[in-house]
Amino acid sequence: MLLSYSPAVWLLLAAVLVQLYFALYYFRAFAMRRPDPETPVPADQPVSVLVCARNEYTNLTRLLPLLLSQDYPAELLEIILIDDRSTDGTGALAARFPGVRLVNIRSTPAGLAPKKYALTLGIKTARHERLLFTDADCIPATNQWVRYMQRGFAEGAGLVLGYSAYAPERGFLNKLVRFETLLTGAQYLSFAWRGRPYMGVGRNLGYTRAVFRSTKGFASHIRTLSGDDDLLVQDAVAAGARAAVVARPGAHTLSEAAATWAAWWRQKRRHLSAGKQYRLADRVRLATFIGANLLYYGAAVGLLFSPINWVPLAVICLMRTVLMGAVYQQLNRRLEGQLPAAALPLLDAAYFVTYLALGISLFLNRSLRWK
Repeated sequence: MLLSYSPAVWLLLAAVLVQLYFALYYFRAFAMRRPDPETPVPADQPVSVLVCARNEYTNLTRLLPLLLSQDYPAELLEIILIDDRSTDGTGALAARFPGVRLVNIRSTPAGLAPKKYALTLGIKTARHERLLFTDADCIPATNQWVRYMQRGFAEGAGLVLGYSAYAPERGFLNKLVRFETLLTGAQYLSFAWRGRPYMGVGRNLGYTRAVFRSTKGFASHIRTLSGDDDLLVQDAVAAGARAAVVARPGAHTLSEAAATWAAWWRQKRRHLSAGKQYRLADRVRLATFIGANLLYYGAAVGLLFSPINWVPLAVICLMRTVLMGAVYQQLNRRLEGQLPAAALPLLDAAYFVTYLALGISLFLNRSLRWK
């Protein structure tokens, strides 16, 4: 009886089994892990926080006071504002906030990625070995952000990977952006937790000066607009750096999601463009997960036109929806995604349809726009 079903049924089942492997071995194991032990607590260490900004005056007036009010010894905390060719008075903010050091970038050499060049100069001026990075349009979720993130350097870690969420707002786009962020976070955090780090996000990232030197800075991709975070992690791991995952809620950062579909589309094109420079093993692992999801939806749609296969289609889809939905909800709680559980299946389908469209878009048009 089973052999009478269409080969598409077997493709559908195989795709679901691959998804369940990732969901159980990586995502659920990460989501259900015990909280980081509170004792013994590593002593506070000197740390530099770097913010690279271009024309972010309004956002910085919100961020800088929150960084200065972190519950951390003032003598151990250095805050550096890197003003990357701003024209809105961003650089003048350093004078308004004692304790913030200014690095002023007046121009970028031709052919170099502006943000990477600015970050390089900022890192060179930093006084401390441990470096934390966030963006001007972010805020730390709590006043413990610096403390929690810098503890990730304990026991020899050269990279610290944090999670950056988007603030909840009304509308389907906001929910889709937050679901995409949740799923992306689940991938890079759980893979790193399993010993396979491949990326981080510049909105919540840490690494040591020694790691930066080991990668020769951004030398391997200094002319690529994107990748000041994920490609740096790629190079650092290749150079032998060990990554720590800090995913407790107090260590998150928060941003405002893109307000329009066009803005989010441009943002995701930039982010995905760096993927072609990942190590082969990372590309294969990510492509397997993404491909299995795309195959699942493609096969499911195709089987809708074959009534003889509706029963196995319904059984497999129900199994997948229940099991994957349960894991996504565990991730939702673990990373405080604040997404309604009932919406997760719809958001999952919408995300992978959008991902396919983004991939086609990048294949047809590789030009990118940058702020």
